[in-house]
Amino acid sequence: MNTVWITGASSGIGEACAYRYATQGDQLILTSSSRERLEVVAERCRQYGAGNVYVLPSDLSDLEGVGLLVRQAWDRFGGIDILFLNAGISQRTNVEDTTMDMVRQIMEINYFAPVAIAKAILPMMLSAGGGNIAVTTSIAGKFGFPLRCAYSSSKHALYGFFETLRAEYYDKYIRVTIVCPGRVRTNISVRALDKGGQPHGIMDPGQDKGMQVDVAARKIVKAIRKGKREIYIGRGELIMVDIKRFFPGLCAWLARRIKPT
Repeated sequence: MNTVWITGASSGIGEACAYRYATQGDQLILTSSSRERLEVVAERCRQYGAGNVYVLPSDLSDLEGVGLLVRQAWDRFGGIDILFLNAGISQRTNVEDTTMDMVRQIMEINYFAPVAIAKAILPMMLSAGGGNIAVTTSIAGKFGFPLRCAYSSSKHALYGFFETLRAEYYDKYIRVTIVCPGRVRTNISVRALDKGGQPHGIMDPGQDKGMQVDVAARKIVKAIRKGKREIYIGRGELIMVDIKRFFPGLCAWLARRIKPT
């Protein structure tokens, strides 16, 4: 039985992965900003067979509280085997309409929070002999994408930090899995920030046709268990990653032709 801590656990990929781990009988620590929603997820996890479930709500944009948050999570069950840093927020604004406040908000949640949590938990994992850290990026972290300037930037940045973490501590039994989704049918586009910093409120048509979240969760949990370096989650849109690698000019042309939504 593993102890698994998931951020962004109240919806989408985080929620679906919580249910997947619950069916395996694992102990779960669930974090997001909504205690009410976490309690609902926690109860379902118990029904699915989770060994124990602990609800640990937190506003992850408050970096000053990260140290205490990590200590609370670690001490609850005497350690953490798997940390899945999944919390995130997106946007639907072009560069001109993206304020610096919005850039900072997205970077705080998508980049600085997972980095701060990873840094705080790393010494504990090292003392325990190792551990698994997974982080959710995006194919938008592989190339620029219309209406995602801050979101894409935050996801690019995650690669730099967590690939470095893996390289530095691999020999000390710290395993890092980078989860790179394309279109998965979650509410991330509905909750994305629009002009003025308000929720977009619309499901992107492409995302509406994306991979079912329970299918994505099964693939993610399996990849983390196997200690994979990186896993791509999605359908045909993932071809853009290979196009960027082998045909960067074509990728840039295609990105310019993407219909903004």
